[in-house]
Amino acid sequence: MGTKEDVRAKLDIADIIGEYVHLTPAGRGRLKGLCPFHKEKSPSFQVDTEQGYYYCFGCKAGGDVFSFVQSIENLSFGDALRKLAERAGVQIEAKYGEKTSRDLYDVNAFALTYFREHLGAALEYLRGRGLSDETIADFELGYAPDGWDRLLQKARTHGLSERQLLEAGLLTQNEQGRVYDRFRGRVMFPIRDHLGRLVGFGGRVLDDSKPKYLNTPETGAFKKGELLYGLDKARTVLKEGGSLCVVEGYMDVIALHQHGFTGAVASLGTALTAEHAALLERLGARELVLMFDQDEAGLKATLSGLDQVVGARFRVRATSVPSGKDPADALQAGDRAGIIRALEGGLDETEYRIQAAVESFGLATTDGKRRVLMALLPRMQNLDPLDESSERMRARTCELLDIRPSALLEWIASKAKRRTLTDTHLAGMSARPHEEDRELALLKQLLLDPTLLAKLDGTQSWRNESVRKVMLAAQGSHTPDEILEVFRGQPEEQLLIRLLFEGRNSGTISRAGAQEYESKCHRYAAAAVDDIQVGLSIESLRAEVDFLRKQVAQADAQEQAGLLRQIGELQRAIEAEKRARRASA
Repeated sequence: MGTKEDVRAKLDIADIIGEYVHLTPAGRGRLKGLCPFHKEKSPSFQVDTEQGYYYCFGCKAGGDVFSFVQSIENLSFGDALRKLAERAGVQIEAKYGEKTSRDLYDVNAFALTYFREHLGAALEYLRGRGLSDETIADFELGYAPDGWDRLLQKARTHGLSERQLLEAGLLTQNEQGRVYDRFRGRVMFPIRDHLGRLVGFGGRVLDDSKPKYLNTPETGAFKKGELLYGLDKARTVLKEGGSLCVVEGYMDVIALHQHGFTGAVASLGTALTAEHAALLERLGARELVLMFDQDEAGLKATLSGLDQVVGARFRVRATSVPSGKDPADALQAGDRAGIIRALEGGLDETEYRIQAAVESFGLATTDGKRRVLMALLPRMQNLDPLDESSERMRARTCELLDIRPSALLEWIASKAKRRTLTDTHLAGMSARPHEEDRELALLKQLLLDPTLLAKLDGTQSWRNESVRKVMLAAQGSHTPDEILEVFRGQPEEQLLIRLLFEGRNSGTISRAGAQEYESKCHRYAAAAVDDIQVGLSIESLRAEVDFLRKQVAQADAQEQAGLLRQIGELQRAIEAEKRARRASA
């Protein structure tokens, strides 16, 4: 029996790490590359081939060849040692406590041989589903014959006990204590983990009996929330920078691989989990395409229920075959072009979440924008510049809500602002002043002195619904309290109270100065109303100019002349408003 040092002596650490990291020379006995344990743009990961160690100057990860395989493959030391020993051709002895998983793999290997021996009973079905004999052999498909204990009897002749088969999930025990084969009369799909270890099986009936599919139960080796069928084969696509295509069934995976779509995998009856995300990220996945036989509503439901961890770590799209069939049936019908279109299209998860938030809360009001931002915050708050998903979400949000990127980043970084995102904060984040922001500013000044409402000409149309309601209710009011009374208990009450506090923030002035302060407030409010109203008028005129300019491009020569005259008149009106503002300043 060999030792750990025997294994180390027969392996070159650069060869092992080079399978996961592109390494380039970095001096005598040194190689460098991008660290596989954290995202980076410049290589800070180095391998010392003479000493047999690696170290990352960025995340501080380091160790020998055994610790590297442990970390990169998420293995125990014993499993990493065995994996490397097999590669080195060194036979080692399993220590106490490390035998359980090995025993399960061995028992499953025995069962696979048994199922493969009985494949003939399922060949007609498999060929009828369009699978070639080469594909059937490549995916090691088999058949579990009918009979209550045929596998159990076979196992006993090979020295395997009931307890071993029960621990591997190959037997079932009823309430009376009777033990019998778990898989009977089913096509058998061996399930391997990403390292190619045989951890369990999935079985499908050939008729309409229930359950249609049956998997190995949870065991020491089989954890369905961490497994993806076909990943042991599809991981080669990840090394080439390709996308993974997640489908619903084993047959879909096999059919896609047979037709050249070798990035196909399937979850084992569960949604994608955080554990799946951690594994796929470690393997270098960047994009996931969820291909299900659903309509658009079903795809939206899929994305809505997607674990946020999955969406945050990868670019995710949900798609379906245009014919409405599942991938296996579509390929059998010769619709390879439909599969290609499905893989190229689909509903982007980032876009979906943004649109869902907009549809729920709207962008017509500041309150709607605030709710949209709060809904999207969990997916935007990772400020790591290498987190492409968060970066894409922030960019689209800024574009849609017309927010300055720097202002959004500042808001995300400030916990206090996230708790109290006021209209003032939101207006300050805007890429350019909005008419609605001016309306709120105007309302704030009118609350200081409602009699100033008489200064408005009555022709203004209000974009902000709350402002419109208050302006109507304020007609004839002489004090802020009278306006507040109208909205007591209504949603607008909180807005009015906040604006009053912002407009009357006198600080710690003395009682003697209070009267003078109130007088200054009213004088300022009167001037501000004039200024804001002029601003609103200018914005309205500019919007009309922009509208007419768009019409000019599509009009004939005669119509263009009339439109240009209107534009000229509007521009002169804008200049007149500007002069009025300067004169009153």
